[in-house]
Amino acid sequence: MLFEPVDLKEQKAKIIVVGVGGGGGNALNRMIEDGMTAVDFIAINTDAQDLENNNSQIKLQIGKELTKGLGAGANAEVGRHAVEENKEVITNTIQNSDMVFITAGMGGGTGTGAAPAIAKIAKE
Repeated sequence: MLFEPVDLKEQKAKIIVVGVGGGGGNALNRMIEDGMTAVDFIAINTDAQDLENNNSQIKLQIGKELTKGLGAGANAEVGRHAVEENKEVITNTIQNSDMVFITAGMGGGTGTGAAPAIAKIAKE
């Protein structure tokens, strides 16, 4: 049996790390500061100011109409509804990926409510 050389650069999986809410965004910033490469970082938040301070390549503000950019106010239902408001944009952003990792803090509104909804979109 003969083995042919394989160019590993051509076989790289497209990996996306999604940080949801303030806690998820902080985790992304830490990964970026630590020099993590070979993945695309996407920050998703209802809080426009927090999103502005994120170092991710891609930033999505969700729930603009619902929260007016002020965050979910520790209400997980607001976080979930914010995803519903922007489902198409989220779907278009994470499609064509091979793996999606989602990081979020539990206890606030956006991370707690939006992360499971985003995971469902990623699964679909």
